[in-house]
Order: sequence, then C-alpha cells, then structure tokens
Amino acid sequence: MQGARQTGKTFILREFGQKEYQGVVYCNFEEDPGLDQLFQRDLNPEHILAELSIYMNVEIHPGSDLIIFDEIQASNGALNSLKYFAEQRPAVHMAAAGSLLGVKLSSPGSFPVGKVNFLHLYPMNFLEFLDAMGESRYRKLIENLDPPVPINEAFHSHLIDLLRCYYFVGGMPEPVEHFVETGNGRETREIQEEIIKSYVLDFAKHAPSTDIPKLTQLWDSIPKHLGRENKKFVFSAVRKGARARAYENALTWLEDAGLIHRANAVETCKHPLKHYADVSCFKIYALDVGLLGALAGSPVELLAQGGRLFNEYEGAFVENYVAQQLVSHFRQDLFYWRSKGGKAELDFLCEFADRICPLEVKAGINPKSKSLKSYDLQFQPVRLMRTNLLNFKMDGKICNLPLYAVSQLPRFVSGAG
Repeated sequence: MQGARQTGKTFILREFGQKEYQGVVYCNFEEDPGLDQLFQRDLNPEHILAELSIYMNVEIHPGSDLIIFDEIQASNGALNSLKYFAEQRPAVHMAAAGSLLGVKLSSPGSFPVGKVNFLHLYPMNFLEFLDAMGESRYRKLIENLDPPVPINEAFHSHLIDLLRCYYFVGGMPEPVEHFVETGNGRETREIQEEIIKSYVLDFAKHAPSTDIPKLTQLWDSIPKHLGRENKKFVFSAVRKGARARAYENALTWLEDAGLIHRANAVETCKHPLKHYADVSCFKIYALDVGLLGALAGSPVELLAQGGRLFNEYEGAFVENYVAQQLVSHFRQDLFYWRSKGGKAELDFLCEFADRICPLEVKAGINPKSKSLKSYDLQFQPVRLMRTNLLNFKMDGKICNLPLYAVSQLPRFVSGAG
C-alpha cells in the first residue's frame, strides 16, 4: 500500500488484520531498524519466518495470521522478499505499506518483479468526509442523483457549508478526526502544520542531500503558483533564475512521495491524452486542500466567513479540491487544455472509457464559460461540463455540476464526446 505519510495506511492495515485474521504480526522498519538484519543473510521465506518469529516473540500461523511490513521502503531486503514469499510461500498472507514507497520504487532495481498487488491510499475525498462528519445521508443523496435535476435548495445550501468545511479541514485522517470531535479550527490547523513539518523532515532524512533545499523551495512555492491567474508552474517563481533541469529531480521526488499531483497541458482532444501532453507545461496541486491552506497560511477565520474561502488565492482551493477529487475517485493522470497560442485554457480534461470530458472549474456562481466555449468551437463535444457553487442545471449543451458532486462526473457526461 502506497500513499503519503499520515493518510491512514497503518490504521487501515491493522484494522483489516484484526477483523479478518486470528492474529497480526506488525513490523515497522523505521521504528525498529533491527528488523532489517533478518533479511541480510538471504531471502528464503522459511528462514525469514523462523527468525521473525523469534525476533517478535510470537508464533506465526500461515493463513490465519497477517504479517504487516510497515515503512517497508526502509529495508531493501524486506521489499525484495515479497517476491519470494509470493512464489514460494503463497499461504503466508502479507501486506506492506510505505509512506515513501513511491520514491523507493522509482529507483532502478529497487522493486522485485513478482506477484505484488498495489493499492494507493489518498487523503479522504469529500464523500468520505461526509461519512466522517456523520452526514452519510448527503453522500447517499449525491450518489443517487438523477442528473441533471436540481436538488432541494436547503440540501444544496447545507452541502455548500459542508464543502467549505472540507476546504479548510481537508481529508487527512487526524485533522478530520479532531475537527469532527471538537469543531476547533485553530487546533485542527495546528495538526495540519505538524503534518507539514513531518513532510519537511522526510526531505532531510530521505531525499538526496543536493535536492533537500530544492524540495523545500518547491513545496513552499505551491500556494504561490496556484495563486497566479493561470496557475502554470514556472521554475523562476521558485527561485530567481531557476531552471527546469536543476529542479526536475526534486519535483519528481515530491510526486513519487505522493505530496503533489501534476497536470500536463494538451492542445488536442485525442486518446490517450498522455501521448499528446506537453511535459514542459504543467500545473502543480497539493495532495490535500486542507494542507494547502496550512501551507499558504490562510487565516483560520476564513472557516466562518461564508463564500470568501472559495475565492481565496484566485480560487486556488477550488481547483486544488477538484484535482484531489479526480485523482482519488478516478485514479487517472491530470491534464488541462490549452489552445494553440495559449489564448484559452480549460481547467481539466478527463478520460472516461472512450470519452474525453472537458471540465471548467469556477470558484463561485459565475456561469460564464469563455474557455469552455472556445473548446466547444474547436472540438464540438456532445456535452460540456462546468462545476461551481450553483445547483444542477442544463445550460444548452453545458451541464452544470455542483462542486460537491464532482465525483459523479462520469454519470453526467454520458453521451459526451
């Protein structure tokens, strides 16, 4: 299981083990570096099981016990042993997790080829946040919508209030839990700031020494880039005179660590979009909209100031929110459309089966869609999608989807080109 630090990987695996197995053998390679010594002699599963049983002072029962290797990126031997367990001892049930596993797997020769299934854990999306807030009724309402019929205005208004909370709290489990229990925005922000500090400590502990200053500069620059009108990532905005060549490795490290999402520009509307992406032109989004607010130092008081939160930083929270939902729900790369010459831009292009969905994101209730119309003139899709704070409605061939229901995008683009 991959995912950024503190997204809940350990909690989920231990809960799964306790509910589905008779016993759980939990091994954390960062907390207990001595575990790595068990994989130094060889990677024979029988030897490892015997020595692990002695080391952990527990009898391991294959099939009825779950072995968890946590922070597995700290042990090359443990990571490589997964292949041999899958091939030679398939009856042994194992699960592994790592907050920097993506970084580790990006290194040549670091991953064992074998029968290993990957899961990626993201921060809680908005629908999961509704569950945590005790508002599962609204999740059911959203998931059972009859597009594009407007919902009751009282429900719509309440969902907008919940969305504003999500913009502030985000989807990291610990801040969500604290906010649900206390409603204290200031304490929730302190928890978010601690999470950010843990990420910066990871830079110093795990990244190449030459990249550490660059990682900090890139990470700190995310709010600045999203606050720009066109939100395009520009290396010179990170540091005066900075060049892509000097910073690309650090940017890739942040991406592999799951801390950022990159959206590449495309000028066409053809499958697959990644083949037409301009890798030199992109935007960067933070993994979590709540952490973005903490990183930007946005005032805690915004939580109580109605629509102002939606418009802060040129609508940066809104666009980052949509990017976060798209990645969490649809597990796909992010792209945005830029016309030739750069006169028009559309926030996102999404691929669903044989359809490419153009999506325009608005921070408020402004229904004007110049870029969407420019896209329409060039590609003539059957349906155009727009998401903002308005209720569901059809405006010609434009379908207006409320921001809180962006997870339902595939159902609303049915028949779109």
